[in-house]
Amino acid sequence: MELVKFIEKVEKNRVAVISHWINNPTVVTILHTYSINKEYFIKEFAISILTYYADIVKGKEEIGHCPNIDRLVDFLKFNSVKAHELFLLCSGFKNALVAYMFELNVPNKELEEDINYIFEQNFAGVLKSFLDKENSEDLKRLLVLSDKNIIMSSTDKEGIITSVSQAFCEISGYTKEELIGQPHSIVRHPDMQAFVFEDMWETIQNGQTWRGEIKNLKKDGGYYWIYATIEPHYDHEGNIVGYDALRQDITSKKELEEQQSIIVEQSKSAAMGEMISMIAHQWRQPLQAVSILVQKIPLTKMIEGELSDEFIDKVVDDVSLQLNYMSKTIDDFRDFFKPEKAKQKIKCSELTFKAQEFLNYMFKVDEIDFETVIIQDATLNLHVNEVVQVLINIFKNARDAMLEKEIQKRKIVVSHDFNDKYAIIEIQDNAGGIPSDIIARIFDPYFSTKKSKNGTGLGLYMSKKIIEQYCLGKISVRNKNDGVIFKIELPLQ
Repeated sequence: MELVKFIEKVEKNRVAVISHWINNPTVVTILHTYSINKEYFIKEFAISILTYYADIVKGKEEIGHCPNIDRLVDFLKFNSVKAHELFLLCSGFKNALVAYMFELNVPNKELEEDINYIFEQNFAGVLKSFLDKENSEDLKRLLVLSDKNIIMSSTDKEGIITSVSQAFCEISGYTKEELIGQPHSIVRHPDMQAFVFEDMWETIQNGQTWRGEIKNLKKDGGYYWIYATIEPHYDHEGNIVGYDALRQDITSKKELEEQQSIIVEQSKSAAMGEMISMIAHQWRQPLQAVSILVQKIPLTKMIEGELSDEFIDKVVDDVSLQLNYMSKTIDDFRDFFKPEKAKQKIKCSELTFKAQEFLNYMFKVDEIDFETVIIQDATLNLHVNEVVQVLINIFKNARDAMLEKEIQKRKIVVSHDFNDKYAIIEIQDNAGGIPSDIIARIFDPYFSTKKSKNGTGLGLYMSKKIIEQYCLGKISVRNKNDGVIFKIELPLQ
């Protein structure tokens, strides 16, 4: 979601964002410490600051031109709030925006970076205004706080380190004495490709700001990931004399992304294996038909002595019919695994029909009664194959549970409806339900209920990821009567 669209949602739900901000434990502590009335703070400052932020995003205001922020600085100074507490108070606002972004189920790295960028630029002006009114002792404490907590460094024009913060030393494992005077490449990790640094140098040497993720090398041979912001600094004549860099430690985030990437690849492999199994099921019947037709030729010749043209044409037509069916099956499965670049408009009920087509033969062999109920049908705009993958997974899980529990009269009912926000698909089976002590965990990665141990525990995890993160929808499950109901809610246009 683009920043402007996100801000439009923020403006419509500013109460939720301000609530995140004002109820942040750190913010609550600061307001309580200085006996600042919460309602007064919201009315006098919070609402106008949120409006100002939105106006910056929409181009109506420029960073650093907010009288209410100046009033806030004066108010905080009057109440003897310290500089590091100002930082925590302002960070609370930024964190509220990020929290609301996750509340909307739209985690987006670029969106979070844009939020951080405006915060950094705006806070720089706020901090300058605050420090202009702060005594030297408080300034010294702020510098000490920054040195301990912010990963900073400066270099000359050639990339030779001229200063580093204590936080930089702690994350890299080097002392200041070991770093100052060394080229910044001392922490370059061999995994990083050269073009990243070529782009960085070209950007900053042209007087622009460079931002990006970098994997760095520790003194002990380990590594850490940072998100870096690097800017040139100038002498009084406007010449570049060096570069300053601020960094955020994103090691935990990158490790989580790597784990999720492994899960995704495992899920794809598992899905591919299941698809191959389905193809085998789909082909079994036409292969048997072809085999019978081929055997019919010598048998007929032996009985009747000769083969008529009509007989041969009929056999050829019947074999062609079966081969065409098999070819279509391959095409269907191949299309299913093609990456979709664009969303498609489709009736909600068509999603069920497509998923059912993949499993029809399996349902027939396993004697599963499959019923579709359309209360109301809605047109959606989405990546079709991703949602079909989710439905196939849920249908197949229901079928596996029925077979495992030896259910005699097997049934799956899929109903379609919609409300003012979502198209709703409910899938109900009669496989006996999920035990109450594990039903809350079925969407966790690597969790499986299958006793045969054929389950990877990735299918429902990926289904949740597809519906919530890619489709911006919802998925839930509950027991009902003699089975479960999976409920999928997909946003309308």
